[in-house]
Amino acid sequence: MRCVGTIVLLSLGLFLRSQPIGSWREHLPYNSTIDLAAAPDRIFAATPYSLFSIGKADGRIVKYSKVDGLSETGIQAIHFDVPTDNLLVAYTNSNLDLLTPDDRINIPDLKRATGVGDKTIRSITFVNGKYHLSTGLGIVLIDPVRALITETWRLGSNGNSIPVNQLAFDLTHYYAATAEGLNSIPRSNANPANANNWQLLSGRNGLPTGTCSFAGLLGNSIVAIVRDTVYQRVNNQWNVFQSDDWPLVSARISEDKLLLCQRRTNGQSRLLILNSDGTNYRTLSQLAPISFPKQALLLNGEPWLADLYAGITRFPTSGPYQSYAVNGPQGLASGQLHTFDGNFYATAGSVNASWNYLYNGDGLFQYKGNEWTNYNRYRYPLLDSVLDWITLTSDKRDGSLWAGSFGGGLIQLKSDAPIRLFKQGAVLPTVGDPMSYRVAGLAFDANQNMWFSNFGADRALGVRTRDSNWLHFAVPFPITGNALAQIQIDPFGYKWIVSPKGDGLICYDAGPSIESVNDDRWRWFRVGSGNGNLPSNQVYCISIDRDGVIWVGTANGIALLDCLEDPFTVSACEAFRPVVPNGAFAGYLFNGQAVKQISVDGANRKWIATNSGVFLIDARGEKVLQHFTAANSPLLSNDVLQVVVDGKYGEVYFATDQGICSYRSDATTVDESDKNLLIYPNPVGPGYTGPIAIRGLPDQASVKITELDGRLVYQTKALGGQAIWNGQDYRGKRVSSGAYLVLIIDGKGKSIRSGRIFFIE
Repeated sequence: MRCVGTIVLLSLGLFLRSQPIGSWREHLPYNSTIDLAAAPDRIFAATPYSLFSIGKADGRIVKYSKVDGLSETGIQAIHFDVPTDNLLVAYTNSNLDLLTPDDRINIPDLKRATGVGDKTIRSITFVNGKYHLSTGLGIVLIDPVRALITETWRLGSNGNSIPVNQLAFDLTHYYAATAEGLNSIPRSNANPANANNWQLLSGRNGLPTGTCSFAGLLGNSIVAIVRDTVYQRVNNQWNVFQSDDWPLVSARISEDKLLLCQRRTNGQSRLLILNSDGTNYRTLSQLAPISFPKQALLLNGEPWLADLYAGITRFPTSGPYQSYAVNGPQGLASGQLHTFDGNFYATAGSVNASWNYLYNGDGLFQYKGNEWTNYNRYRYPLLDSVLDWITLTSDKRDGSLWAGSFGGGLIQLKSDAPIRLFKQGAVLPTVGDPMSYRVAGLAFDANQNMWFSNFGADRALGVRTRDSNWLHFAVPFPITGNALAQIQIDPFGYKWIVSPKGDGLICYDAGPSIESVNDDRWRWFRVGSGNGNLPSNQVYCISIDRDGVIWVGTANGIALLDCLEDPFTVSACEAFRPVVPNGAFAGYLFNGQAVKQISVDGANRKWIATNSGVFLIDARGEKVLQHFTAANSPLLSNDVLQVVVDGKYGEVYFATDQGICSYRSDATTVDESDKNLLIYPNPVGPGYTGPIAIRGLPDQASVKITELDGRLVYQTKALGGQAIWNGQDYRGKRVSSGAYLVLIIDGKGKSIRSGRIFFIE
């Protein structure tokens, strides 16, 4: 009988748009859980990206990530030690964090160790006051008091490394489940680091040879797992304790019971729980939250399960199960990011370097009203054939969102209408792959015509006119595989299109009549003088700034095209490269680096996504203003795939190979319709020393802070639609308690807006 259960949906840390300038947020998937650890008052759950806890009494969820102070993104295993009240977090790169009740202590020794072999941490055991890490090179001992490695036990012959999967112990011996079998040593032995002091138990007394994946103390006897069969030692003889045709995912002993997470190749999954005498305590299967069980534990006899696809679920002794879902995107974003009207969207689709699809079914993530919604084949049957969503745009007329799938056509999402899918007739099939309808770029022009890159089709440029007619155009250049991707449309209506297979950049003018091809104009930009003068034919992205300049990101840095009025005349329009100072020398901007994405903020500055972090450069590309890396900031990874600026609120979103995070910048886009002055924080409370944001300004407006009698305290200029003040006067002294006037002066010296800000000490 299927148990429907109750779903506990918790949206935590709701973000108010008054987020402080300079602060960070993470937007990580929490539905994929891989490990569990129990504390007296809460359950800790690890995902491949971060950590969260669930209160046992109230179900309250608390999130922990690199943005919140963890050292890394990417968790391998966790272990909670009740007597010390400490949680050890092991990362995929072998770094360690020890979370105490009062602090976070980083233990980077294993991560920094070079030339030692496989450092992957497979499991964690706490015994004799130390954490024992089962790793690919042996057993590594961590002293939590001194926060360092004290010993390494290599169990292979002649002191070589062999992978250890699990360490177990009873009153007299240690037992190591290794790639060579089950090894044992008396706990009284003074030198466990000497491999010769360990005895191989496999191959004798009924325990088979081969890799031992798990060992543990169940009741008063040791159990070991070899090739998915559980063996129990009784009177020095190994007997089969449990065996069937279910492949093993993981094993754990909890409350003196053996918990086996199992999964067949056809997707059937179950949690099997056995008593210490081998009888069945409970079997959980054919339930929605059991799709790929990774780890489980017992609390007062109730199973808690970490599932790779279904988060954390509690199975009470009686009644329905409870699933705990943390609001967030379903997966990583490797496609385009997009913002519209203060909402954020990310595509999860992927293509490889050769622009072949990768069958990513995670679809689209929408962040709207502080809630995440996921659109994909798993939730909407209409989208069953729609994979690799990689591009997005919005229709300003009705607010609908359009998404392009690399193989599945076009999708329209509108809040008050059903999802619509467009393929045959609207999108042309790929040459040589007639069932594939590939859309790799989208953009609306000023007349509400939607242009799209119909990648791989014989007429690779398409348009859906404002009256819903579909037209297609052939590119008159020999580009590889009819490959077109990102589209940007400049103030003159010219379409700038990336040809991603090393064929540069294309500019297209449809002329007065879209339907007629007789008035069309085309220009192909590539490497070399007279060809467009790009620094590389491998173009990754384009962006048009607030002055109408085309910024081109390539495999060899950035090029600019400042000739929009006549891009079709070779002599009048060639790319040039910004030059930046570098000590006593100067060089081309991002010379030799791959520039993956460029996004323009409200102050016309550029945010640049690269393999070495994200950069903020000034409006003309002459100065690097900021460089965020995983080492100097909460940026989740240096491999930044995409960046987009939400101009309305000044938030900058970064998609990395380790997840999405965002940064509250100091510039917003000017909103001519917004006549209200917004000051945050206001009032300014005691002890607050952060930036004070003043929003709702014309670009470059002068902002004067005065006392009530008119005496000038401070003056600055707007960055886009926002100005920043640090609460200090011209002498660098914090202002006193009281009220201050905020006066906004336009370019003609006229006061156009005013407000008050209050300081409370």
